Amino acid sequence: MVDTKQFVKAAEEKMIFAIEYLDDQLSHIRAGKANPKILDGVRVPYYGSLVPLTNVASVNTPDAKTIVITPWEKPLIKEIEKAILNSEVGITPENNGEIIRLGIPPLTEERRRQLAKQSKQEAETAKISVRNARRDAIDALKKAIKEGLPEDVEKDAEAEVQKIHDRYIKKIDDLYAAKEKEIMTV
Repeated sequence: MVDTKQFVKAAEEKMIFAIEYLDDQLSHIRAGKANPKILDGVRVPYYGSLVPLTNVASVNTPDAKTIVITPWEKPLIKEIEKAILNSEVGITPENNGEIIRLGIPPLTEERRRQLAKQSKQEAETAKISVRNARRDAIDALKKAIKEGLPEDVEKDAEAEVQKIHDRYIKKIDDLYAAKEKEIMTV
């Protein structure tokens, strides 16, 4: 006898992964407030290899419009500054010889709309992943009918997968709505 719980559990795990991925992607989108995560993609040359910025400096946000980077070794200031300029962060660093400040400029209306659109695309990608997980589970259940699974058990499992799907689609919508509100708030 085929156990339908394994198909449901596998689908839910894929949906959880899609939500976690979306949350991570949305956290990297700059919304006008200082957020150290926007520097996650910055790599600094350090003893012959590129390492994440957080491996060579501490990153803090003393207020909502400033990110302060304190290198652990003074000679790294120039390297960190160059890495930030060459990255896609889009903010010019200010160096006082000891720390680097990044002033987060206010977003224009046009830039806010672009970021909201980018967030929407990320949410749609996550929804596609959730739908694919549902489809894979339903296909596996339909194949299990051929292996002797009763149809009523398959229908119940399919309904459970659909409920889980609906719950995760709502979570995606909620995450997107929160991010859109954060971006559009001046």
